[in-house]
Amino acid sequence: MKPSEIRLSVALLTRNRPESLKRCLQSLRSQNVKPFEVIVSDDSDPQWVKETREIADRWDCRYITGSLRGLYANRNHAALACQGTHIRTMDDDHVLPPEHFQQCLEAIAEDPQAIWTTGELGYIDGRFYKKVETANQLSASGVGIGITNLDDNWGIADGSTIYPRSIYDRGFRMLEDYGYGESFLEFGAYLYANGFRSRCIVGAYVEHYAEAITITRRPLSMYESRLYASICYNLYFKKNYPKFLRYLTSYSLRLSQKRNLVRYLPEIFEKIKKRWGEIEQKK
Repeated sequence: MKPSEIRLSVALLTRNRPESLKRCLQSLRSQNVKPFEVIVSDDSDPQWVKETREIADRWDCRYITGSLRGLYANRNHAALACQGTHIRTMDDDHVLPPEHFQQCLEAIAEDPQAIWTTGELGYIDGRFYKKVETANQLSASGVGIGITNLDDNWGIADGSTIYPRSIYDRGFRMLEDYGYGESFLEFGAYLYANGFRSRCIVGAYVEHYAEAITITRRPLSMYESRLYASICYNLYFKKNYPKFLRYLTSYSLRLSQKRNLVRYLPEIFEKIKKRWGEIEQKK
């Protein structure tokens, strides 16, 4: 694919944060290289919709109503609305440093079939927190670990990843079952198992302006998603039965206070078998 043939769409998610969205779009539209299109997929509550839509219109974006079924459902929803050759995820609490988009387009031109991820400069309640050089990739425990091979990994940076459009055209989707947690990392492993690989754009970062309440919360869905991702990893992606039993036991003990595991666990295993079993059959 020639650089002139690349059309990089932005699938930007927002919810109840018009001021944050305004800051995000200002940084996006200030880039020296512009995206092909910007889709703003809005999961806001009704009282925020009018202002959010006006901001999207003001910054020349295509506004769509979100899926209203959670973060990862809205990721899929926004990506499917894009018309470019490549789809860049983005969140309303991100700010792009100068020339960030140019770095992204140069990476795509180098390898149009790869999934590309960036690093992150993290801020909590406006104060600098830490610098993360690369995205994370799924580990046996169901959470993210650092990437060692920058050019061949299954990393996903949830709000800062570039996907070839062909991924969605072929029917691959991010898991939508969990409203919060590390299930997005499972998508990277799932795509890797289906023949795609992730690569890191070295030196490219997004500024992530998070709120402390978002970072510190521990909802039940977070542990549910970790259990799910851990089972996928240890039973299918990188088979390891001792680790499977270890993390199954650990997460089950935590979830047993809220879930009837006799019913819950068989449902999880059936769901995973349906999604990952197709890969096993192709081998």
